[in-house]
Amino acid sequence: MTIGCSAVLHAGLPFPYAEYERRQQKVFEAMERENLDALLVTAHGHLQYLSGYDARGAYFMPFPLILVPGQKPTFVVREYELGSVRPGSCIQEIVTYREQFDFAPVCADAIRGLRIKGRRIGLELGCWGLAPADVNALQAQLPDMKFADATRLVGTVAAVKTGLELELMRFAMEMTDLAVQTFQSSLRVGIREAEVAANIDREVERAGGVVQATSSTLLFGERTKLSHGSPKQHPIGNNQPAFLEIGGVKNGYAFGLVRSAVLGRHAETELLHDLSVEVLEAVVDAIKPGATAGEVDSAGREVLERHGCTKLLNHRVGYQTGIRWVERGNLSLEPGARDILEPNMTLHMPIILCGESGYLFGTSEHVLVTERGAEILSRTPHTLYRA
Repeated sequence: MTIGCSAVLHAGLPFPYAEYERRQQKVFEAMERENLDALLVTAHGHLQYLSGYDARGAYFMPFPLILVPGQKPTFVVREYELGSVRPGSCIQEIVTYREQFDFAPVCADAIRGLRIKGRRIGLELGCWGLAPADVNALQAQLPDMKFADATRLVGTVAAVKTGLELELMRFAMEMTDLAVQTFQSSLRVGIREAEVAANIDREVERAGGVVQATSSTLLFGERTKLSHGSPKQHPIGNNQPAFLEIGGVKNGYAFGLVRSAVLGRHAETELLHDLSVEVLEAVVDAIKPGATAGEVDSAGREVLERHGCTKLLNHRVGYQTGIRWVERGNLSLEPGARDILEPNMTLHMPIILCGESGYLFGTSEHVLVTERGAEILSRTPHTLYRA
């Protein structure tokens, strides 16, 4: 089967072309199971997974990667971004358009040029990167084609990691652990959130890594009542809580982790943390090949039911990880989810509980699904750190 990548390492890509060929072939196999004749990949993380391109330019307009079994993948991108897409991806067939109104006719022409045998085209309708107006415009250009929702297809393939991916992810976790250790060692009365963040950046950079600042949360005191929050010039006082969610990143692969601390004593958040540990450990124990995502979620909620405080958890217990911190439409550990866990999946379980006073506090683990269960990848304990 011709795919459109050569089996060499491109200077601008983190993996050999053969790795992208393998991923595309897995997607073709999934397309066959779903009876799809073509697939338009538009989710930014999925574009990076299949082509290497980080999709930064795709925030402004759709950049569909068109996949048709037996044919070379075709990228449809904005002309302005061509200089970044060509060296940043393994895709050789690239079609360009200039303005938003050009997207649908140019993309439709590219699809017709591929001479698709059938008429069933998959779209990632439940992901970011494709607006309803884009879908309507494509339907108007391709009235004879039948569009199907293929939101979960690429994410399901990407959920199972290769050794090459896990090597990057383990390094990213080393950087996450270093960030956590720096957070803990920095805590003292009067230090500001922004100072701790600067300490983290400095130490991780010294180790040759980076953290994903856009997804990081670092909060002290009353500000731990915020669901997300970037560090400010806000100091921590005695007998106050501190909360960190941060992830080291390598070639787009992010490994998030939640860790909490108390400077002195703080009864309410300490109780929340104790309970979050119990929930987390039940969730981790439930992770094994063959378990459903919903069963894992239920294991955590059963702990809260026994304590009579189910309302403390108002979100899912975890999600699939890999390229980008999260991607809408990927596997989610939530009530009723039927996805079946497989070896070499990686999952993050942030168990953050909401107290009566509004504090959001807890802990997490990032695990690799193995034949025997869950391998915890962090080396920093998920217990409460006391400074």
